[in-house]
Amino acid sequence: MCFSATASFVAGTTLSAVGVGTIRQAKQRAELPFAMIPLLFGVQQLVEGVLWLTFTRDAPLLNQASTYVYSVFSHTLWPIYVPFAFRFLETTPWRRRAMLWFQAAGLAVGLYLLYFIVTRPVVATLVDQHIVYVSPHFYLGPVIALYLASTCFTGFVSSHPFVRMFGVLALLSFIATYLFYTRALVSVWCFFAAILSLLIYVHLRYRNLGGFPASE
Repeated sequence: MCFSATASFVAGTTLSAVGVGTIRQAKQRAELPFAMIPLLFGVQQLVEGVLWLTFTRDAPLLNQASTYVYSVFSHTLWPIYVPFAFRFLETTPWRRRAMLWFQAAGLAVGLYLLYFIVTRPVVATLVDQHIVYVSPHFYLGPVIALYLASTCFTGFVSSHPFVRMFGVLALLSFIATYLFYTRALVSVWCFFAAILSLLIYVHLRYRNLGGFPASE
């Protein structure tokens, strides 16, 4: 698979356009945070597209700015935002209470990683046609466990079959990325998760056709 500025810009533009359409498909206020996921991924991919360009141009400040913005998305936004969006959809009281634990895990790991983003240099390098973010603290076992708990396992608790499926697919994409693109895990997994988020539009657009039942 070829990763490049073109791939990031195409993915970012597509996700942003589809993301706007996904928000328009939201029928209830509770669906809005979930519906915003593709658009947020679109912005993240556009940022990485800019970062790709800085490797072939003399733009150190833009490189640094893009690296930091991307890292805030990947390290801090997603573990905090995903359980919030899933919980906002939930109506079953005990499931909402259970999701609070995942929200707490996401908040803890997101703020932990944000601390290192703010206090330590964040560097992105190009290795074998992949962007490698130097994030040693992300690869610690407890950090990855909390990150997966918030971004993937939260979905397992949902009463919505589509959300549960989304959580499973996100976890499988992590495993595949970890096995084949370990050094570039942050960049590649975010790319795969971004593409996966297109399913949210499909779900909201065609939910009344019976393809993806809304809830149990």
